[in-house]
Amino acid sequence: MAENENPYGELLKFAYWVPNVSGGLVTSKIEQRTDWGYDYNKELAVLAERNGFEYALTQVRYTASYGAAYQHESTGFSLALLLATQRLKVIAAVHPGLWHPGVLAKFVASADVLSGGRAAVNVVSGWFKDEFTGLGEPWLEHDERYRRSEEFIRVLRELWTDDHAEFRGDFYRIHDFDIKPKPLTGPGRPHPEIFQGGNSTAARKLAGRVSDWYFSNGKDFDGFSEQVDEVRGYAAEHGRTVRFGLNGFVIARDTEREAKDVLREIVEKADTQAVEGFRGAVKQAGKSTSDGKGMWADSEFADLVQYNDGFRTGLIGTPEQIADRAIEYKRRGANLLLLGFLHYHEDVEYFGRNVLPIIREKERDLARGAATPEPVGSLS
Repeated sequence: MAENENPYGELLKFAYWVPNVSGGLVTSKIEQRTDWGYDYNKELAVLAERNGFEYALTQVRYTASYGAAYQHESTGFSLALLLATQRLKVIAAVHPGLWHPGVLAKFVASADVLSGGRAAVNVVSGWFKDEFTGLGEPWLEHDERYRRSEEFIRVLRELWTDDHAEFRGDFYRIHDFDIKPKPLTGPGRPHPEIFQGGNSTAARKLAGRVSDWYFSNGKDFDGFSEQVDEVRGYAAEHGRTVRFGLNGFVIARDTEREAKDVLREIVEKADTQAVEGFRGAVKQAGKSTSDGKGMWADSEFADLVQYNDGFRTGLIGTPEQIADRAIEYKRRGANLLLLGFLHYHEDVEYFGRNVLPIIREKERDLARGAATPEPVGSLS
C-alpha cells in the first residue's frame, strides 16, 4: 500500500476552518462565541497548534453573502497566521479566474520562505457566480471551470519547480519564466501542498490528474468511501496517489444528549433567508452537472445550515463516539479531518483535551490490529 493511502500506522491529521468571515461556521442565529477578527484568530491559531491541529484552512469570500457580511482576504490572512505560529500549516483558498497563477505562485513562494515551509493552497473552482460577474470576470460553465483549475495547478507546480517554466494551455501561457526565491522543499514536499475540493466527476478526475489532496464535503461512511475509491482509480490511471481530507462539524459534549441538543438548536435557529439564498446560489454547482454529482446536489436544508455539509459526517456526540467515527473514516481512506466548531476557542481546547487522546489510543490499537471499531449509529 502506498504511503498516502493511509496505512493504520500513519496518524490522522487535523485541520480547522479559519473563521475569517463573519457569522461563524453555521448559518444560524444561535449564539456563536466565534469572531472573524485577527486578534481572535491569532489566539485561535496558537491554541489549535497546541491542541493537535496540523493545518488550518482560510476561507475565500470576496463580498458579503449568506450570513457572511464581513470577510478577510484569504492569502493575506493566511500569511498573518503563519507568522503568528511555529508549526501550523495554513492553506489559503484561492479562485482561478480571480488570480493569475504566476502572481499567486510568487506570493505563496514568499509566504513559504517566510514561514519556514508551511504555506499551502486550496484551489476552488468556484460556485458563487456573483463574485465573478460583480468583478467583471466571465462565469464559465461548470466543467470549463475545472479545466481552468487544472491548468492553474499545472502552472503553479511548473513555476515552483522549474527555473525556466513553460506552459501553453487554453487559459494560461508561461514562457521561460523564473521566480526566485522558490518555495522551500523537503522530504515528500517538492513544493507547497495543493489541495482541491469538489464533488462532481470533473472534480474527482481533476484530483486524480494533478492535486496532492482531495477535499470532500461532509459525507457519511458510504458516501466518503465511494469518493475515495473513484478518485484513487483516476489517480492510478496517471500513476499517481492522492491524499484525502473530509469536512466535518464537531459538537463534542460530555453526553450524547447534550451534543444532539446543540445540533437541534442550531438547525431550529437557522437563518432561513440566508440558507435558502445559499441553496439557490449553489444549485448550478450541483444538479447542473451532467451526472448530478456536483457539490450540494443532494443537500437538504438542515445540511446547508453548515455550508459544507459538515453535519453529515456525524462527528456529534461524546468524545468516545466522535473518536470511533474518526477512526472509521480513517479506515476508509481519510488522511485528514477538516473541522468546524460552534465556539472555536472552547471547542478546540475540548477537542484537544478530550477527543484527540482517544483517537490516538484507537490508532495505536489499529496499528496493533487489536481493534475493529463499530460505526456509531445515525444522528436521527
